[in-house]
Amino acid sequence: MKIRKLTPENYAKASALLLQAFPGSTYEKQLVDNFHNNGKTVHEWVCVHTNRIIAYIAFSNAYDGSAVCGLHLAPLAVNPEFQRQGVGTELLLFALRQDVIKANTIFVLGDPRFYTKFGFEPCATPICPFDKNNAHFLSIRNNTTRRFTVGYENEFWE
Repeated sequence: MKIRKLTPENYAKASALLLQAFPGSTYEKQLVDNFHNNGKTVHEWVCVHTNRIIAYIAFSNAYDGSAVCGLHLAPLAVNPEFQRQGVGTELLLFALRQDVIKANTIFVLGDPRFYTKFGFEPCATPICPFDKNNAHFLSIRNNTTRRFTVGYENEFWE
């Protein structure tokens, strides 16, 4: 298994993986397609096994008004054939070691039982517009004490 940056020639493979990893939902695929189609800066990596993309991770800008205040981790996807084998863990650990990721506050909307293993903590502020009471909103390196609703790239709403 190798981890590498996602390149444009593999966008279609990453999209196909997102459909496999989130059966019954096209939201994650459409989100990533929108990022690519709109030329947004997204930090993306994939796991490749026998010339096949088996996992994907992306980070996009988080906002306090119009100012960037960190990055959102979304989505993290693993092909169902490779789930519960440590592939997602390896990909996340790799991403968290990258300079661009280490230099930012990282927010994630996800299962606290999974993400707390990597140092994410429940996030009281800012407020996540997708999660009432921030029950599943976590962060790393978050010094925010001011109460505001964190912004997402427009692609999350399309």
